[in-house]
Amino acid sequence: MVPLRQGWGTSGTIRLGLLAFGLLLGATAFVDATSRGVPPELSLSFLSGYSWAYLVAGAIAWDARPDSRIGPLMTAVGVTGSMLLFAGSAVPGLSLLPLAGVPLMNLFLIWLVLSYPSGRLSSRLEVATVGAAGLAVGVVYFLLRVIGPEVMDFGAWVLLTISTFLLGLIVHHGVKASTAARAGLAPMLVAGLLVVLLFSGESLAWLVGISTEIGSPYQWACLAAHVAVPVAVLVGLLRQRFARAAVADFLVDLGDNPGPAELQEVVVRALRDPSATLAYWLPEYDSYADVDGRQVNLKPVPGRAAATIVSDGVPVALILHDAALDEEPKLLASVTAAIGMTIQNAQLQVELKARLEELRGSRIRILQAEQSERRRLERDLHDGAQQRLIALSLELGELGDRLNGDAEIRTRFDAARQEVTASLAELRDLANGIHPAAVSDHGLAVALESVATRATVPVQVIGATQDRLPEPVELAAFYVVCEALANVARHAGASSAVVDLERTPGALIVEVRDDGVGGASADGGSGLRGLADRVEALGGRLQVWSPQGGGTRLRAEIPCEL
Repeated sequence: MVPLRQGWGTSGTIRLGLLAFGLLLGATAFVDATSRGVPPELSLSFLSGYSWAYLVAGAIAWDARPDSRIGPLMTAVGVTGSMLLFAGSAVPGLSLLPLAGVPLMNLFLIWLVLSYPSGRLSSRLEVATVGAAGLAVGVVYFLLRVIGPEVMDFGAWVLLTISTFLLGLIVHHGVKASTAARAGLAPMLVAGLLVVLLFSGESLAWLVGISTEIGSPYQWACLAAHVAVPVAVLVGLLRQRFARAAVADFLVDLGDNPGPAELQEVVVRALRDPSATLAYWLPEYDSYADVDGRQVNLKPVPGRAAATIVSDGVPVALILHDAALDEEPKLLASVTAAIGMTIQNAQLQVELKARLEELRGSRIRILQAEQSERRRLERDLHDGAQQRLIALSLELGELGDRLNGDAEIRTRFDAARQEVTASLAELRDLANGIHPAAVSDHGLAVALESVATRATVPVQVIGATQDRLPEPVELAAFYVVCEALANVARHAGASSAVVDLERTPGALIVEVRDDGVGGASADGGSGLRGLADRVEALGGRLQVWSPQGGGTRLRAEIPCEL
């Protein structure tokens, strides 16, 4: 049982006064009922189920969660529920109390069920439903008292309509609730469904002529359902207390220096919220980062909230969680306080990951800048020197047609034309090496076939398709193949090579194999180190197997989603 607080104050005095008033009103109802011949055990049972259970549970809930309206609502149900036993009282005035008690008790009860755990109705539809239900119950009860059984059928259909709508609202609450919210709502949803089902059952009982008087089986079922509501509230309070106690156990299991992943797991388990995320404050970057070092977007999102973690009086992290957990402030406070005592080590690890993430981003930006510059140089060579050499070659061709006579001049002229042609070919190769236009214009498959054709040894290309991939991926694959085949020509002494491309769900895998002498190393001066940097900048990996005398196998895995 959750203990009442010490030091009541004004709010505590009001709570204590309402509790005393409800208990006194119930005691008066008990005395009045027994004076009219109602068996004491019967009146006491119904008084406890309809009034005192709500009063006691309401006092506990009000003390444990003074910011919630659940405590006041339960107290209101308890006070108005005591009025029901005055039905048939011979004391002037007391017999009229049920006219107010019946509609008010149902109004507060429906309000309680639909608004749990905050006590605040979330929409105008819910407000209208609560008001309509209380009004309908009051009108029906008043007509029954004034006119008699003649209006039972009318009242039954009215109450059956209201209860059907309430059932739909309760089910909707359960369906739309998030995982974290549904776990806390479950006991109240079950209790609320029982109450409303029996509420509608009373209408059906009227229609078929089944007794619903105090002491009937139906009333005993109603009593059990009503008791389930305060029990659900107390279960929720105990659940929160056990969850807060479990936080310390989780941290003890982690040891002295839990890492970011371990603390993330603690938060998820302690809050029972799979969507909960730890975001660490990194002053150097003036932003928050997740456990992987990636920047966290803190723009407001419906249904999400944030709780601040403080260490040594300084905010160091946030817990981004389901907004439903705002209804459990003590649990959030326990988790943030516990995490705050052990977060320094995890924060350092996240900062390191953020640095690595920034380094990776910088490498990608450098790679993009390099590629942009390569494209500019290739375009300048193509539009400038290459076009002039082509024009010169054409001009020499026209002049050659006019040459007559001297064989030596003809020989020297033909040699000059060949030099221009060779220079043009070398310039094209240079421009293609700076930026492979064939890749940009025609795709990786066409470009690799062209490279294989120009290779110094027979090269077989396997697995290349005409499907286009992101340009950074195609360029990286192209450079891997070109460098590998260049090494085959310069160092391998191979008789053949194979280029094998494979698409997986998450990557493009490029392999180049030869039957040469081996001995290649990514750490040497062969250019493979530069290729490794290019592949790793895209989040990939380059591996080389090159035993002496066993040929060389180069494998690049480049991330690329299908």
